[in-house]
Amino acid sequence: MSFKITQQAARQIIQSAQEEDMQNLALRVAAKRKADGAIEYALGFDAPAGIDNISHQFEVQILIAPTSIDLLVGSVLDFAVPENETDPQFIFLNPNDPAFVPPGTD
Repeated sequence: MSFKITQQAARQIIQSAQEEDMQNLALRVAAKRKADGAIEYALGFDAPAGIDNISHQFEVQILIAPTSIDLLVGSVLDFAVPENETDPQFIFLNPNDPAFVPPGTD
């Protein structure tokens, strides 16, 4: 599985887990294709299931169900300030998403 998180995303995930008293749970990342072809994403803290793809990056355990793997291959989860925004947020950089614009090419 080539799904990655940035160090900035990992810091925010760890901070959120501590604030919500969820340090013992992993980060579940999910994706599904909408009717218009765009990809919808979800993040949450969860316990591993036997069928999950599990990875560890920057001290964060990441869970991805088999139904989301194909949509997330090659993706990067970042925590940054999007263009025309003022507050940082989680951003999926996903070449599988038809709305994806590689950074620096817009």
